Amino acid sequence: MAHIMSLRELQVDQPAVIASVTAKGEMGRRIRDMGLAPGVQVSVFGRAPLYDPVALRVLGTTISLRNNEADHILVQVEE
Repeated sequence: MAHIMSLRELQVDQPAVIASVTAKGEMGRRIRDMGLAPGVQVSVFGRAPLYDPVALRVLGTTISLRNNEADHILVQVEE
């Protein structure tokens, strides 16, 4: 059964697929320009000591997002 959650809630090395990007305007465009779009596989690679930012593996690349940006990305995980 699939479960939808915010990207911020994803555990390290837990695979997921992006379900939607809710950010609008410039932030939404920047997120999508980084390759974070519905249907793309993503996993959390690591977190900073205070949990912000978060490092992601997307399309074979590591990118970093702040938690306030990650809150606008909903992912689907298998339970």
